[in-house]
Amino acid sequence: MRALVTGSNGGIGTALVQRLRDDGFDVVTLDVAPPADLVLDLERDDVPALDDADVCVSNAGLTTILSPAHRMSREKWERDLAVNLSGSFRVVQACLGGMRARGFGRVVVMSSVSGAFGAPGQVAYAASKAGLVGMVRTIAAENVRRGITANAVLPGMIGTPAALGMPAEVVDRIGGRLMPMGRMGHPEEVAALVAFLVSPAAAYITGQAIGIDGGAALNTVSLGRPGADG
Repeated sequence: MRALVTGSNGGIGTALVQRLRDDGFDVVTLDVAPPADLVLDLERDDVPALDDADVCVSNAGLTTILSPAHRMSREKWERDLAVNLSGSFRVVQACLGGMRARGFGRVVVMSSVSGAFGAPGQVAYAASKAGLVGMVRTIAAENVRRGITANAVLPGMIGTPAALGMPAEVVDRIGGRLMPMGRMGHPEEVAALVAFLVSPAAAYITGQAIGIDGGAALNTVSLGRPGADG
């Protein structure tokens, strides 16, 4: 089977490509810059029909546009949504025709815990990632009787090269809230979840938003004495 992976040159993308190849998929890569089988700017370029993709993993996205809501410029807002939301939609849409014709397909879209819980300083990013969940659930509903599943994966803080390259004081500041396990997630752990969702074992799972965040979404504040839980 053939799998398309967008954002294939990034930390999570690289892990996705390797894992799916290890699982026997013929992987087609897409990124904004080489090396990739398809070099496309999802903000500006047309996406060709991808009718031969049995699996679509939409992973490409921007994470670096920073601005609080009251200072967010129209240009920044529109760029974030153009890549993260509209770009993802156009890639999935390009794959759906072939999937519907064959009566089989697996769609996995990379959202974020920010889409579920917000992200101060990243209002456009959080909005775009929340929009992906609604998109996925709609695609799942429209295709549930056609052998096609669609799910969203919501990573927390993952130890990609970009995240590991942040200043130590930034990691320390956000670590207690975003890393209750005391560590970042590994890209390979995200890839393992995606590999499961596109496998035959996950054929009955569709329309879900699945977090992989090391407990970042949990309330870990205790009203008891520190350490009382043992």
